[in-house]
Amino acid sequence: LCRGGLAERLCRLQNRERAAISFWRHQCISDDKVPSDKSGVLIVKILEIFEECTIQVATCQQLEQSPVSLSPEDALINAEEPILKVLFTRETAAHLKSRPQDVIHIYPPWQKLLLQNADVPVIMNTYFSQKVLLSEHSEAREKTYGLTKMLIRKNIISLAQTFRLDDLDDTLHQESSGNQVTCAPQIHNNSDSKQHPLALSAVNDSLLEMVESQGAVGWREMQVRVIIQRVYCLPAREGYRSHTQGNKPFCATPIANSNPPNVRLCLLVQDTYGMFSEVQLQSLSSTDDIEQYCRRWEGKSCCLAGMKILQRTTRGRALGLFSLIDSLWPPVVPVKVPGQSQDSEMMTTNLPPPSFCYILTVQSGEIHVEVDEEEQISNLYQPPAVHGLKEILRIDGCNERCSFWAQVLYQRLKTKHSVPIDQREILLFVTDSTLQNVVHGIPKVVAVSVTASCVLSMEIIEALSAGSQLVFFKDALWGNGRIICVERTVLLLQKPLLCSAAGADLSELTGPVRLDELDSTTQANSVCALRGTVVGVNESTAFSWPTCNRCGNGKLELCPQDRELLYCNQCSEVVTTPVLKMQLEVFLSCPSRSQDTVKVKVWHEMSITLFVLLTMLLFLQTYEVQSVLGKEVGLLNCFVHSVTSHPNCVALEEIVLL
Repeated sequence: LCRGGLAERLCRLQNRERAAISFWRHQCISDDKVPSDKSGVLIVKILEIFEECTIQVATCQQLEQSPVSLSPEDALINAEEPILKVLFTRETAAHLKSRPQDVIHIYPPWQKLLLQNADVPVIMNTYFSQKVLLSEHSEAREKTYGLTKMLIRKNIISLAQTFRLDDLDDTLHQESSGNQVTCAPQIHNNSDSKQHPLALSAVNDSLLEMVESQGAVGWREMQVRVIIQRVYCLPAREGYRSHTQGNKPFCATPIANSNPPNVRLCLLVQDTYGMFSEVQLQSLSSTDDIEQYCRRWEGKSCCLAGMKILQRTTRGRALGLFSLIDSLWPPVVPVKVPGQSQDSEMMTTNLPPPSFCYILTVQSGEIHVEVDEEEQISNLYQPPAVHGLKEILRIDGCNERCSFWAQVLYQRLKTKHSVPIDQREILLFVTDSTLQNVVHGIPKVVAVSVTASCVLSMEIIEALSAGSQLVFFKDALWGNGRIICVERTVLLLQKPLLCSAAGADLSELTGPVRLDELDSTTQANSVCALRGTVVGVNESTAFSWPTCNRCGNGKLELCPQDRELLYCNQCSEVVTTPVLKMQLEVFLSCPSRSQDTVKVKVWHEMSITLFVLLTMLLFLQTYEVQSVLGKEVGLLNCFVHSVTSHPNCVALEEIVLL
């Protein structure tokens, strides 16, 4: 807000008003009595209540004096007393919980409005109001009624009727018993969907109107209908801080971790006006449920009730959330425009993207979300647009969401010693047919960085541990030449039922996978194919160790009964034929990097090419190092650890693709 402007002054005035009302109510509760000052107090008895335009209208009879000492039977309606219409805001009505025959004290500064061509005055500014219990009988009745539900008639007045527009919808301003509002939250009854309390409450179609009318404390009387655009999980360990820290990881889900993280199911919803909101639902016991929720809920409409506002966030504070919202903007169908006629000519998509978003969460004991899974997919729903990796690598923008279908060839935990192992990023090296068919200019394999804030299901973790997999990456982030899986990115083993390919080549790989050969463009933390000539051996780093031929355990012990045999604690058996593993660093001369020192860490169980060389160097002592120099090596699949220019050196490690 502009400093000193009208909006800022109004905001301060509203804050002071809310504080004054809260203090006055707290004082009444603390004193446990009606304020003693009766000067200017308006005393009314409610005859009828209905709701119109979010305001509760009570038809009342004015009383000359408070009938506190009278019984309900004595406080009969006197035809000579004047009739008033008293307006209560939604907050005041929720505080009073008024019913017909209740007596209300309205304290100054209330105001009386006299309307032309109307005989009944209107009482406004009724914030300082208190209900008076007439007797013990009434108090008992109040406790009984407090447990039951009261239906209030709701008059629906369309804006088209108010402003006398031509596109009147006769069904909007007709009173209907189906549009009655529940005054008190009811217990969810799963046995009969027709008796669901949400079915009795009025349905709104605007998230912003619900927030403005219901406030931050929660939606108890109304529900809003929205479209579920995305379903995903967020780490729930540290609450809302996940939305304000961008891509900074705080809850880890490493590939090697077998324990499911503490995650919360979330929905990104959109109303018919185009406004978005993120809804945080219950915690999930298993992250494997995310795939079925995506299939069942995405694209369907749902009704939200019992929500409370957790945070109003903006683009600058939640870049990750708004990058996902931007990928869904503009809407695929025209949306409603607040304050305008809603005919087809006035509905437009030429609107600026949202600049703020409300984070909603469920209230304990309230009704939350009702998804109509049998309903058709909404026209407002935007399925993920699937592209080939070649097309994604050519996107010029930054922080763009992208979805693709790729084969995972190799995975590796990034080694940053300053970061705990459970918070390190995971590198997944992937490819598809669009990259494998490229001749020059674009890499055949790209690295996808999975941050610790990206929730991975146990199904994905186990599948990648077993071998190479086709994985669907939904709403990954592309920018600065990198593909990153962050919060709100979902990895699935099956392609969603609804997705837009936009003409991309999504054919599966048919032949063997090829890696780019080592050259001057090779960067660290990438994979490549290597060929060259052995020019040196680092004998000081060469070592070997026996492993169990059954389980692969590399920590064998001497057998207590026979010191000449090895024993495996995991198998609890003697290892008679151990598998010998060896490691050695060799220096190669590569034509593609003739000016650099190329150092490769090789393993004999991986490299058939170097197996004979390792055997000669480590075990046949009659051979010298010079006997293996000049041997040709290749092609080796390698991971590039580092590329330095001072000195010119490339450090690699031989790997096995999944």
